[in-house]
Amino acid sequence: MTTPEYKEWWVKRINNNVPGPSSKNSQSIEEYLRVVPSELEIIKQDFERRNAELEKKIEQMEEEKINLRLDIDVQKVEVEKLKKEKNKAEEDLDDLKMNYKKLRLSMRTDELGKTSEQWREEIREERNKSDRWESKFQEVQARNEVLEESL
Repeated sequence: MTTPEYKEWWVKRINNNVPGPSSKNSQSIEEYLRVVPSELEIIKQDFERRNAELEKKIEQMEEEKINLRLDIDVQKVEVEKLKKEKNKAEEDLDDLKMNYKKLRLSMRTDELGKTSEQWREEIREERNKSDRWESKFQEVQARNEVLEESL
């Protein structure tokens, strides 16, 4: 049994009621058949992209970490070298001071056949040497302090 509405519909149908192409929504077959990615696929792609970016950042940070470690090692070697130079300069300065004291003592106690002018000249030379060693010692000490502050 059919209803009157059905009969009316049956009469009005065209081409067995298969819709024909519409000029309003003219899309190419490729566009019509294109598969729209699901929300999960979009999230997955976004996650993979972000993961790749983070992996690159991690690699860069690891390289920077290695470079910083190398810099620290180089600075430690330099600090050790400067400490050795400082110790050597201190020893040399102590030796000069000791030699200077001995010279002054011998000058007081012994007459070595030199005139007082010759003694004064020798003292000036020793003082100049002592001053040079003192300034060198201070330079090494200043460099050492700068390096220790940078670490």
